[in-house]
Amino acid sequence: MAFVITQRCCNDASCVAECPVDCIRPRPGDPDFANAEMLHIDPGTCIDCGACMDACPVDSIYDADDLPVNLLRYAEINAAYFQHRPLDSDFTVDAAPARLPRAAGRLRVAVVGTGPAACYAAEHLLGRGDVEVEMFDRLPTPWGLARYGVAPDHPETRGVTTVFASAFKRDSVRFHLNVEVGRDISHAELLEHCHAVIYAVGAAADGRLHIPGEDLPGSHSATEFVAWYNGHPDYADHRFDLSGERAVIVGNGNVALDIARVLTTDPDELAGTDIADHAVEALRHSNIRRVLLLGRRGLRQAAYTGPEFLALGQSSATDVVIDPADIDDEVVAALADPATDPTTRLKLTLAHEYSTRGTTGAARLVDFRFRVTPVELVGKGRVESLRLVHNDIHSGPQGPVAVATEREDSIETSLVLRAVGYRGRQVPGVPFDPGKGIIPNDGGRVLDSAGAVLPGAYVAGWIKRGARGVIGTNRGDAEQTVAGIVEDFTAGRLAAPAGDREDLLALLTRRCPNLVDRDGWTLIDAAERANGAAAGRPRVKFTRVEDMVETARAR
Repeated sequence: MAFVITQRCCNDASCVAECPVDCIRPRPGDPDFANAEMLHIDPGTCIDCGACMDACPVDSIYDADDLPVNLLRYAEINAAYFQHRPLDSDFTVDAAPARLPRAAGRLRVAVVGTGPAACYAAEHLLGRGDVEVEMFDRLPTPWGLARYGVAPDHPETRGVTTVFASAFKRDSVRFHLNVEVGRDISHAELLEHCHAVIYAVGAAADGRLHIPGEDLPGSHSATEFVAWYNGHPDYADHRFDLSGERAVIVGNGNVALDIARVLTTDPDELAGTDIADHAVEALRHSNIRRVLLLGRRGLRQAAYTGPEFLALGQSSATDVVIDPADIDDEVVAALADPATDPTTRLKLTLAHEYSTRGTTGAARLVDFRFRVTPVELVGKGRVESLRLVHNDIHSGPQGPVAVATEREDSIETSLVLRAVGYRGRQVPGVPFDPGKGIIPNDGGRVLDSAGAVLPGAYVAGWIKRGARGVIGTNRGDAEQTVAGIVEDFTAGRLAAPAGDREDLLALLTRRCPNLVDRDGWTLIDAAERANGAAAGRPRVKFTRVEDMVETARAR
């Protein structure tokens, strides 16, 4: 039997290089890789060796005979991909990345951020030869969105951090946690101690609706809510009104689905995860029974991925509602067309199944509304209702466009969460494009206001390309950036730093008395795991910086 890639696929393509018969698609460099929702194994070519399963950082690959019941459909999903795109293996072997020549000397790079993009960049750097990496995070804990953005009921997705932790045990990597670049140390000071600086700081600012009432109490960003239930210290004290029966989420991407799932899952189930204690306690007292997800365009343009849409419908405690009217002639035609790509077909097939399933009387309900746009949040002192308009979908130069009609509706709700995209924030002393919400760059090399390359400054991840892609997307993105650094260093374009890494550590120690290093993080990690084990959970996160620092000092 063949092996099967399932829902948790992170797209980092570690499995591709391990396959001896080249039967995993799409591969990095393939036309559809950048936008792929997951990878697939050709069941007709797989030799059942298991090499891919061993390489997978998130445990998403199974032998077909061992698929759990809730993942059985993935055997069909993998096969369908190759029915649409038959395997044409050329066994092309990519050349190994160039290693640093000994004559160039030791390269030292500061990496600002410790999320997936930062960690992939550090991994690529370490694979290039004699390199020292200094990793910075403003929190006392590493891993960024892998720790504070992944839903608590997706613990396997966080497994990628185990791979990073193993790779960073060597002395060539140092953690400087609880240090904020731009406040505690400047960009110029980093370059006084390192040849180059990579900014992999993500996209921490939320997209806004720009409508009246958006700032009323009861209206929040998805970032706030996700960070709150994941125990982020900046949001531990936030409060969300869960007293009403209906919540509205504006947006229908995977983050919106995560939030809908958390709001509708039995709190007793969530209590076995690493969800923050304050969140599970609040959810135990929640009155929310119905969650509406609003999308401005049609079903075919929905932003969620097929795997997450499939998982949403597998809970017996929650009904997923799709209006049969949304299964229009366009959807029917797409399902009947053999040329429809497997990714679109899966999403439309699931929508059709949900539309015909009806409600079962489950305790909670997730209701998708398409072709609607919020125009106002209404309430006296807090959100009481949301006013929206219905849209027609017109063709535009960049694809389908939502155009408002005169038809309006009002929805009573006390909680509105906007999940309409993310933007980067400016780092002091570093160029920033406020229109795009990124640091301007050319293939990872930062550009100044005149469009010229800023020597020694680089970017990776969402701050480089915008908020799109999944965890594994950052692997190839970081590889491109690191290739530029290696090229510039080898060509002598990077100035030699005046100070060494010991000078850097001395500077940070003077300025940041609560600095947390790798050993300190190891103590925090061990304490969280021990607290979790005592409660039958994977970990219990600290949600206060002072508690993290105190734990890190206990040695």
